[in-house]
Amino acid sequence: MNKFEELGVRPDIIKAISEMGYAAPMPVQEEVIPLLLQNAGDIIALAQTGTGKTAAYGLPVLQQTDTSINRPQTLILCPTRELCLQIASDLNDYSKYINKLSVLPVYGGSSIESQIKTLSKGVHIIVATPGRLLDLMNRRVANLSTIKNVILDEADEMLSMGFSESIENILSEVPEERNMLLFSATMPREIEKITGQYMHSPRKVVIGKKNQGNENIRHIYYTVHAKDKYLALKRIADYYPNIYGIIFCRTRRETQEIADQLIQDGYNADALHGELTQAARDYVMQKFRNRNLQLLVATDVAARGLDVNNLTHVIHYGLPDEAEAYTHRSGRTARGGKTGISIAICHTKEKGKLHKIMDVANCKFEKETIPNSKTICEKQLFNFADKIEKVKVNEEEIAELMPSIFRKLEWLEKEDIIKRIVSLEFNRLIDYYHDAGEIEEVDDRRRSTEPKTERGGRRNKLSDDRPGDGMKVLKLNFGRKDTLIPAQLIELVNHCVKGKRVEIGRIDLHDSFTLFEVNKGDAGRVMDSMNTFEADGKTIVVKPSERERSGNSRNSNRDGRHKRAIEKNRKSTGEKREKGFGDRNKKNRKRN
Repeated sequence: MNKFEELGVRPDIIKAISEMGYAAPMPVQEEVIPLLLQNAGDIIALAQTGTGKTAAYGLPVLQQTDTSINRPQTLILCPTRELCLQIASDLNDYSKYINKLSVLPVYGGSSIESQIKTLSKGVHIIVATPGRLLDLMNRRVANLSTIKNVILDEADEMLSMGFSESIENILSEVPEERNMLLFSATMPREIEKITGQYMHSPRKVVIGKKNQGNENIRHIYYTVHAKDKYLALKRIADYYPNIYGIIFCRTRRETQEIADQLIQDGYNADALHGELTQAARDYVMQKFRNRNLQLLVATDVAARGLDVNNLTHVIHYGLPDEAEAYTHRSGRTARGGKTGISIAICHTKEKGKLHKIMDVANCKFEKETIPNSKTICEKQLFNFADKIEKVKVNEEEIAELMPSIFRKLEWLEKEDIIKRIVSLEFNRLIDYYHDAGEIEEVDDRRRSTEPKTERGGRRNKLSDDRPGDGMKVLKLNFGRKDTLIPAQLIELVNHCVKGKRVEIGRIDLHDSFTLFEVNKGDAGRVMDSMNTFEADGKTIVVKPSERERSGNSRNSNRDGRHKRAIEKNRKSTGEKREKGFGDRNKKNRKRN
C-alpha cells in the first residue's frame, strides 16, 4: 500500500506518482495534503525549496479539479519562467491518468497569442508568472472569477523581485470565497502584509524552524584575499571531481567573466544572467538539466525559481547582502531529502555578512582551509581509479578489437599501463599544480588591511609625501572623483601585479590622484605591471611621487621611456582593453 493513500490521495493519482518513484510522503506533504483535501481554509506553509512543495499542493488541487467544468479552478503564481514550466510539467506528470485535465503555463518570453488561444479553449489550472498573467487579464482573456484555489509558490522570491503590486492586483480579481495557500522559505514583512489583507485566519504550517535552511546542507566557508578568489574557486571545483552545482555571483558582468574564465581553463561551465536572450537562457538551462554542464555561473535574479534536481554544491563567489538570499541560494542543493554542500568564498570584509547569515538563517558554518595541490591531485586520481573500477565493459562490442590491442601493449607491464593511463588523463592537472603556489589563508581576526603604527593606531596619510622606512611613495592617476576607496586600491594593485602579494602602506586619497606606499623592492614591478592596464576606459598610470621624481632624474627619464613604450605597445597591438574599475579579470598586456 502506497503511504499517500493514507493521506486520502485518489488511486489514479497514486498510480501516476508511484511510477515516478513517490513511495512515502515528505514532511511538508504529510502536513499540507490532508488540510487541502479537507478544505481547511487558508494556509501559510514555511518550507525550504526542494522539500516536496509542488506535490504537497499539486496532488490535492488535481484531485479537487472538476474536469467537466472547462474553466480555471486553480491559480498557481510563481516568480520565474523556469519554475512555472517545472510546476506545470510536474502537474501533468501527476495527472497522467486523469482524463481531459488541462494545465497551462503562462509566462513572459513565449508567444502570448498561443497562450490566449489555449485560454479561449478552456483550462483547469493556470500556472503563471505575475507579469504575463496581468497582461492577459488586461486583455480580458484571463478570467479568474471561477478560481477556487490560489497558491503562491516561493512568495518571498516574488516579493523580492518586485511583484508585490502585481500580486495585489491579481488577488483583487480572485473571488472572496476561495482557499489560499502561501508557500515561502522565509517570512519577510511584505508577506505578512499580503496575508493580513488577502487571507482569512490562515493556519500556519512550519517545516523545520522559521527562516531555517535545509538541515541536510553542510555550510563551509573559506577566507582568502580578494585577488585569490578565482584561484580558490578553481581549487574547490578540482577538489570535488563530480561536482554538479551553481556558482552565484553578484553582478551580470562578474557572472559572465567568471564563466568565461572557467571555460577558458577547461571547466564544463556556462553563464546565466539577465542580459541573455530567452532562447540563450533556455539553451543553457537545457544543457545544465541534462548534466552536459557541471557548473552554472548565475546571478541571484537569473537563478530564482530554478528547479534542478541532484545538485551537489552551491558556491557563493560573493555573499549576498540579505541573509534570506543566502537561504534561497543554498536551498538549490539537498533537495528531496538528499544532502548537499554550500560553500562561501569570502574576503575579510564579508565577515560581518557571514555572522548575519548565521543569525538569521540559523545555520552553522565550518571554516575550511583551501585544498592544497597534493590533496587535489590525490582526490582526482582516486576518483579516476574509481571510474575505471566501475566502468561497464561491453564484452561483445570490443571482443574483435581486443586481440590487436593486447598485441600492441603486450610489451608493457601492468604497472606501466596504469602509469600511462593516469599520465594521459592527468598530466595537465599535475603540471598545473606542480607550478602553482599555495593560496595564502587570511586570519579571520584581522580587522583591516591598512597597516598600523607600532602604537596600534592608523598610520597618518601621506600629505607630506614622506615614506616610511624601506617604503616608496607612488602616485596613481585615480582618486575620489573616480570613486576609488582604499580597499579597491589594494585589490587593484594585487590583481595587476602577479606573484608575491604587494603589501600596501599608507594611502592618501585626493580628488584626482592617490598616493600610496609600497616596499622599495616592489616599486618597480608595481609600476611596470599596473601601467599595462585600463579601468573605466582610463589608462592606469603609476609613477614615483612628485617629490621623489624631482630629486631623481633617472626616475624621470625612466618614466618618460616607460610612457613611450606603453604608447607604442598600444598602437601596435590594437588590443581591446576591458573596462571596469577594480575588475579582477582585465587582460594584462604584453609589452614590446
